[in-house]
Amino acid sequence: MRETHLIMGMPIEIEVVGDTSQPAIEDAFAYLAAVDERFSTYKDTSEIAAINSGSATAVEASEEMQEVFALAEKTRNETRGFFNICRPDGRLDPSGIVKGWAVLNAARRIAAAGHAHFFINAGGDVATSGKNARGEDWVVGVRNPFNPEEVVKRICPQGKGVATSGSYLRGAHIYNPHNSSQLLDEMVSITIIGPDVLEADRYATAAFAMGREGVFFIESLPGFEAYAIDRRGVATMTSGFEEYTKTCQC
Repeated sequence: MRETHLIMGMPIEIEVVGDTSQPAIEDAFAYLAAVDERFSTYKDTSEIAAINSGSATAVEASEEMQEVFALAEKTRNETRGFFNICRPDGRLDPSGIVKGWAVLNAARRIAAAGHAHFFINAGGDVATSGKNARGEDWVVGVRNPFNPEEVVKRICPQGKGVATSGSYLRGAHIYNPHNSSQLLDEMVSITIIGPDVLEADRYATAAFAMGREGVFFIESLPGFEAYAIDRRGVATMTSGFEEYTKTCQC
């Protein structure tokens, strides 16, 4: 069974194999909607909005908020500061890590309900488990950033997480924390494969902010692969990326 809902300002697709999957899908969507209510920087009623307005403090934040803040700080340290939820105006925006975190938690809820075969895609952040309804590996397409209707690579993550960061859909929404006025126009997109969707997502934004150095940064991380496309349409990939394309059916 497959459903798509508009949450977090994007279509989120969940497919769970099996005739008894409806409750698990409904639960996953309800969880993701609750995350959006708490973390959305576009909703005046969200917890993050209250923290940014000064009507609440980070010290008093919910357990979920504290968990995300801790993950953000960990990622900032591990990426030499290229990931930072503190915006140039001083406001906190954890959007660059919340999506992957939420998708991972939704996947865990589906698995805990007894389902071993499922697929979640939230705007390019992908979690997979098991096989699809045909008994084949799940396939994730990497879009051509210059023609989003075209798929330039098909990868089989085999249970690992996938996250894509770039400017081709939402424009220049990512910035270099070390130089917020710098125009990030060298790269157009970068797709990361990691141990799970959260790990892939929390490095994707930082790798994009690094420009051409992002692929080399991912190359240095055990268990991660990357596929980047620059403004000229030239692709660069890490040494093990193609291992995830060999078994995929075109």
